[in-house]
Amino acid sequence: MNKAITEGLVFMPPAFSAGNLGQWSRGDGVPGSNTYASLATAAFVPADQDFGGCLEIQKTASTQKLRYMGETPIPLGCYLRITARIKAIAGSLPSVRVAAWAGRANNSAVNGIDKTGPSTTLTSYGEVVEVSAIVGSGNRSGVDLVWGTEPVYGHFGIDLTGPNGGVVRVDDIVIEDVTDVFHRDMMNWVDVRDFGAVGNGSADDSAAFEAADAAADGRRVLVSEGTYRLNSSVTLESRVQFEGSVTMPDSAILSLTKDFSLPVYIDAFGGNEELAFKKALQSLMNNADHESLDLGGRRISITGPIDMQAAVPNRTSYAQRRVIRNGQFRAESSGNWTPITVTSAATYSASNQWRLTDVSNIANIREGSLVQGAGVGREIYVRRVNVAAGELELSQPLSDAVGRQSYTFTRYKYMMDFTGFDRINVFELEGIEFQCNETASGVILPRLGTVNVIRNCVFNRPGHRGITSHGDGCQGMLIDHCQFISYEGGTLSQDRQTVAINTNANDVKIRNCRASQFRHFAVISGAHAIITANHFFQGDPASAGSRTAGIVLCLRACNTQISNNYVDNCFIEWTNEREPEPDFTGGFGFAGLSITGNVMLASSVAPWFSSIVIKPYGSGHFINGLTVSGNTFRTIGGLTYRGERVDTTFAPLDMSRARSVTFVGNTYHNVESGAANPLRVTHSQNSHASVWTVPTDNRLPFEGEALEIESIVSRSRPRNSSNVTRNHFPYVEGRKGGQRDQVHVIWPENMVGDVTMNIRMDK
Repeated sequence: MNKAITEGLVFMPPAFSAGNLGQWSRGDGVPGSNTYASLATAAFVPADQDFGGCLEIQKTASTQKLRYMGETPIPLGCYLRITARIKAIAGSLPSVRVAAWAGRANNSAVNGIDKTGPSTTLTSYGEVVEVSAIVGSGNRSGVDLVWGTEPVYGHFGIDLTGPNGGVVRVDDIVIEDVTDVFHRDMMNWVDVRDFGAVGNGSADDSAAFEAADAAADGRRVLVSEGTYRLNSSVTLESRVQFEGSVTMPDSAILSLTKDFSLPVYIDAFGGNEELAFKKALQSLMNNADHESLDLGGRRISITGPIDMQAAVPNRTSYAQRRVIRNGQFRAESSGNWTPITVTSAATYSASNQWRLTDVSNIANIREGSLVQGAGVGREIYVRRVNVAAGELELSQPLSDAVGRQSYTFTRYKYMMDFTGFDRINVFELEGIEFQCNETASGVILPRLGTVNVIRNCVFNRPGHRGITSHGDGCQGMLIDHCQFISYEGGTLSQDRQTVAINTNANDVKIRNCRASQFRHFAVISGAHAIITANHFFQGDPASAGSRTAGIVLCLRACNTQISNNYVDNCFIEWTNEREPEPDFTGGFGFAGLSITGNVMLASSVAPWFSSIVIKPYGSGHFINGLTVSGNTFRTIGGLTYRGERVDTTFAPLDMSRARSVTFVGNTYHNVESGAANPLRVTHSQNSHASVWTVPTDNRLPFEGEALEIESIVSRSRPRNSSNVTRNHFPYVEGRKGGQRDQVHVIWPENMVGDVTMNIRMDK
C-alpha cells in the first residue's frame, strides 16, 4: 500500500533552493517559527559535488533544529520513513538525528510520544552519512517514532546536537511511504498495532481496536501477536482474526458482530474456553446483532458451575429470544461440583404455605436448594432466601408439615446456573450435550421465565439432576427431542436418586424425549402440561422387581395430557402432594387427566405393579375427570394383577364419588384384570333366582364400585321355573357385595337366562 499513489497524498518536502529556505524552520516548524531565510549562518549551496543543491548550516545552538514547515499528513495505518544525508565541512563534529513535531487536527501539539530518532555522530570531514527514522501509529518492530492514534500530521526534519561551531551540508530531505514494508502485498486486513495498539497486557488498547475497525472498510481486523488490554467495551463491525489475545474487565463487553461464534471468542481470549463462553454470552445478551451463539461444535471443559448471570453482570432479567446452540460442555474433575448441604430448623404453617419461617442458619442456605424433611414432597426447592426476615420462599407448598422441624437443604451444582436472574423469557438451548460425568447436574432455570426452550440436547450422566426448576422459570417451557442418560443403570430402581426433569409452572410441553434409568423422568407440579411421544424406561435386572414412577403429577386438578409415550418399566403416578392440608376439603378432586395412546410395558416386575397409580395423600379424595384410552398394557416375564391401582399408603380414594371416568379401547396382555369403564359384562344365570348377582371380576378401574348401569340386554329367552318365557323387564341395583363392585338384577319371579350389561364405576 502506498498512500501517495492510492490517495494522492503528498509526503515529500520540496528541495532546498535559494528561494525556498523560508519553508524550513529553525524551530518546531509550526506557523510563526523562525526560518533559515536570510540567516547569516546558513546558505543554499547550488552545486555540491556529493549532493548537487544542498543547505549549508553552521551549528550555533545546543540543539540546532531543521523542520519542514509544511504539514506532512500521517494517516492511521500509514508508516513514513524520513531520510537525511549529511556531511561535515569544517569545525567541530556534531551528532545528527531525524526529529519531528506532532500535531492534532486542531493544530495542538501531541506530547508524551517519541519525536527523535536514533542519533549518529559525524566522525570525519567530507564523509556522507545517512540517518533515517520511521514514524507510524503502530508499535511494530522497526518503527522508531510510535505515535499512536492522536497525531494527524507532523513537521519533519533533523536535529544537530553536540559541540557548536561546526559547519555541515544537508542534502534534500526525503519522506516516503513505507507502509508496504509492514503489510503483505494485496492485504485484505488491517492490524490493530498500526492504529496504536501496544499489546503489552497493561496499556488500554480499546481506542486502537475501534480505530482499526473504523479503517477496515470491508477488510478483516488482524489482532497480531501480543496481549491486548481492553479496559472498556469494544464493538468490531468488521470480520476479525486473532493471532494475539485480549483481556478485559468482567463488565466490559467484546462484541464481534461479523464473527460472532464461540471459536472466535476462544481465540480472542487465548484459548480459555470457559471465559470465552462467558464473554460471548455477555455480548449475546447485550446486542441486537445476533439472536444466537453458535458454539461451533466445540467441547468446552469447565471446572465448576457457570453462573450465567454473573457472566452478564449488567442484567438481572432478559426478555428477547436468544439461543445457545451446537456444542458440548464437559464437567472436569474438581472439588467445585460437590453439593452444599445445610441442616436447619424451620417453622411451616398451612396459612403461609409458600414459606418456611424462623429458619436457623439461614445465611448458609442457597437459592435453588432441594428441600427434604417430613411432609416435603418430591422436588421442592428454595425459590428465594430472605436472610433479614429469616424466611425461605418455596417452589411448592409442603404437605402435612405444619409445625417446627428440621429440614435438609441440598444445593446441587449445575453446569448452567440461571438462578442469578430474576427472569429470563424465550431463551433457548439447542443441540448441546451436557457431559456431567456423574458429578455435575445439567441446567437450573431462573426464578421466573416464560416460554424457554431446551431442544435437541443431551444430558449425559448427571450427578443429581438434568433440568431443575426452582421457581416459575418453566412457565410454558418446551423440552423437545432431548435425551437424558443416567449413570444409575446398574442400581435398583428404588435406590436411584437422579431425576431428569422437574417443573412447577403451568403449560409445560415435554415432547419426543428419551430418558433411561432415572428415579423419575419428570416430576410435574404445574397444570395444563402436554407430555407426548417420549420414551422413558427405568427397569433393572431384579426378578419381580420394584419400579418407580416415570411421570409424577403432583396436582390433583392437573388438566394434563399424556399421549403416545413409551412408558417402559415405570408408571404414571398422580398425587396431591402439594396440598398443605392433604385431606379433601373442596374442589374438583383428582381431575383433568387424559392418558391416551401410550405403550405401557413392564418386564420381570412384581405382580402388584401397575402402569397408572393414583396416590392420595389424605382422605376423602375422588376421581372427577380421567380418560384412559387407546393404550397398550403389556407385561413380560409373568402376570400383573391390573394396569391401574390406588396406592393407599396414606388413604384410599372415595370410590362412591367417582365422576367422568373413561377407560375405553385399551389392550391388555398378561394383565389379569383389564379395566374398562363402561365395562361390558356378560352374565349367564343357570339356576332359577329372582335376584341375579353379576360380578365385575375386578375389572372396574381402580377396583371401583358399580355405581351406574347404563344398559341391560337379554341375550336369550328369559324363562321361569316352569320353563315359560316371561317378558319381564328387570331392574338393577349396583354397589353390591363386599367390594361394592357387583350388580343385582332383580326379577319379579325366579328366572334363568343370559344378559349383557354396561356397568360404570362413575356417575
